[in-house]
Amino acid sequence: MIPFEDQMLPNREIGRRLRTVRESARLRQSDAAQRIEVARTTLVAIENGSRRVRSEEIQKLARLYGVSVNAILRREAVHLDLAPRFRKLPRSSEPAREDAARLLNKLVSAEVELEDVLGVPRRRQVPRERPIRPGDVAVQAEEDAQELRSRFGLGSGPVLDMVPFLELQVGMRVYVRRMAESVSGLFACTEAAGACVLLNANHPMGRIAQTGAQALGRLMTSREEPELLVEGDTSRSREARYATAFARSFLTPRRAVRQRFEEITAGQSHLTRRHVILLAHAFAVSREAIVRRLEDLRLVRRGTWDWFQENGGITDAQSDEVLGHSPETWWMRPAASGPVPQRLALLVREAWKQDLYSEGQLAGLLDLGRVEVRELLDGAEEERVEAAGRVALTA
Repeated sequence: MIPFEDQMLPNREIGRRLRTVRESARLRQSDAAQRIEVARTTLVAIENGSRRVRSEEIQKLARLYGVSVNAILRREAVHLDLAPRFRKLPRSSEPAREDAARLLNKLVSAEVELEDVLGVPRRRQVPRERPIRPGDVAVQAEEDAQELRSRFGLGSGPVLDMVPFLELQVGMRVYVRRMAESVSGLFACTEAAGACVLLNANHPMGRIAQTGAQALGRLMTSREEPELLVEGDTSRSREARYATAFARSFLTPRRAVRQRFEEITAGQSHLTRRHVILLAHAFAVSREAIVRRLEDLRLVRRGTWDWFQENGGITDAQSDEVLGHSPETWWMRPAASGPVPQRLALLVREAWKQDLYSEGQLAGLLDLGRVEVRELLDGAEEERVEAAGRVALTA
C-alpha cells in the first residue's frame, strides 16, 4: 500500500470521499468530530478540502465509518452519494430502505470503478427526459410508453425479460438482489453513473417487471430525483402517478390488451380465473397487474381484482393447471438472477484475469462472500491461460 504521505489525491477529493462515507454511515459532522476527538470546524475544513487530513485522523475516521483507509485513498475508488440522497427523501429512514440504499450505492460504485480501471467507456444513451405536461398524467404516460415501444421495435408483443431490456437496450445499470419484502426497488440517476435501478430478487418475476417499468417511467420524466419504489406506496404525486401509469402502458399496451381480451373472452359473459391467467401469461405480467389494466381500460368493472381476492384469489396451483407448467417459466426469469448482472460479471472476471483485484478485494467491492466471488470467476483461469492463442478483439 502506498504510504499515506505519498498518495497524491487532492485535499478536496479526499474531503468529498470522507463526507460521502460519513453520510452513508448516518453520522453528523459534530458526532463524527467528537468521536475522533477533533473540533467540528476541523472536520468541516477537512471535508471541504481546505485542510489536509492527517494519517491518524483518517485511520480513526475509517474505523468510525466502517470502511478501510485504502477504500478512501485508492485512486481508482469511486464514492457516489446515492445513499445520502435516498436518506433525504420522506419515509426513507426505515432500516430496510437504508440497507437497500447502501447496497445500490455500493454496487454502482463498484461497477463504475471497474469501468475506470479497465478503461471501459461509459456510453449509455438513455431516452430523453420529458417534463410532465398539464392535464391527465395517464394520457401522457400512455403516449410516452407507446413511443418508447416503437423506438425499440417492440410492436405489441410482451417484454419477456425486463432486466436485460433495461440494461442492454435502455442503457440503465440494473441489479437484482434480495431485499426486505417492503422494498420493491430503488431508482437513481446521476451524472457520474447514469441511470441505476436495484430490484428485489425475492419478488415474483411479474412484480420485478412492474418495478423495472416504473423505474423506466421515472427515467422518462423525473430522473434527477431518487425514488424508493415501495410496495403499497400511497403517494399521489404527479410523478408517482405518471410512473405507475407508464409501467402499465409499457408492459400491457392498450390496443394489444383489448385485442387479446376480445379473443380470449369471445362468446363468454363473465371474466374467469382462466381468462386472467392466460392474459397475464401472454403479457408476462402478474395476475393483479393484468386485472388492474383491464379495469383501467374499462374492459371489466372497477373492483374486479378485489372481488377475486375476496373469493379465494387466483393461485399458482390454478395457474399451473391452466398453463401446464409453473407460472414463472424459464423465459420470465431475469438474466441477472445471479448476484451481479452479466455485464458487471464480465468486468469482474476481466479485472481478476488482469490481476487488478484479488478475490478478497472483489468480495468487498461487490458486497459478496468469497464463495459467490469464486462462482463468478469459475473458468476465468482457463480463459486467462488460453488467451494467448485466441483471436484478439479489434477496436
